[in-house]
Amino acid sequence: MITIIFNELTINDKDRLDSFFKLNYHENSHLNFTNLFMWRKAYNIMWCIEDDILYFKAKFHDSEFALQPLCKKDRLFEAIDKLKAYFNDKNIEFTLSGLEENIVEELKNYPNGEFEFSTNRDDDDYVYNAIDLINLSGRKFHSKKNHLNSFRKNYLEAKYLPINNDIITLCKITINGWYKKRLALTPDDPFIGAERDAIIEVLNNFEQLKLKGGALFLVNKVMAFTFGEQLNEDTAVIHVEKADPDVNGAYTAINQAFVANTWQDMTYINREEDMGIEGLRKAKESYRPVKMIKKFTAIFKG
Repeated sequence: MITIIFNELTINDKDRLDSFFKLNYHENSHLNFTNLFMWRKAYNIMWCIEDDILYFKAKFHDSEFALQPLCKKDRLFEAIDKLKAYFNDKNIEFTLSGLEENIVEELKNYPNGEFEFSTNRDDDDYVYNAIDLINLSGRKFHSKKNHLNSFRKNYLEAKYLPINNDIITLCKITINGWYKKRLALTPDDPFIGAERDAIIEVLNNFEQLKLKGGALFLVNKVMAFTFGEQLNEDTAVIHVEKADPDVNGAYTAINQAFVANTWQDMTYINREEDMGIEGLRKAKESYRPVKMIKKFTAIFKG
């Protein structure tokens, strides 16, 4: 008998689910409400709370899998037993995705069977020192500092403002234009539409999601915008960073301004994964991450 009954994820679930994300120290950028909410349609993400344990499952293409259950550490095996029974009842291979390394170490001692573990470099989160992204000091950030100085010189009237309701409207108008350009270049890429829809939905629910964001303007035109939130006690996570591809230095400028104006009290900035996209990987590596956060997949082998 299936005991876990999953529900669709809605914006009204945030307050109830947030308490579970705060139970433990998480470095995985996916383990927060915003990330799961914005990608819930693309990945069919659903949730269930049973006996004070929060369960998630997802489905991508034809593969159904569970995400890391959120609970007190001493109840992890209980949660795994419930998930294993759920997948067994549905006659689906029991797979866990997006696991943190400390959970993997615990699962190596799971008493009711063995898992096979793997990682994918494309899924690793990039984590930086906040002070490095603010100051861009030293030889290793020389080219970034040059890009920033060039942007400031070429766009003297550009200004940075925190995101509010008026700015959100301009961001939505602007991003539609940017995505039309991208779609014209790569019309067969299904991710473009999914990403655009996810960002628009977050902007539509910005206040309720309790996010912080910023935008660069030039004569009331959005040059770049970004948003994120506090992930844990010493780390902020940047969910989205978008800039006009025709404005040189815009990405560098919005990155530096957002951290300097909003996250100066954080030790680390998690800028999420590169998804195996060559240009994105090169850009994220160029900021010299101080650590990478691996996400593991576990397949139950019995």
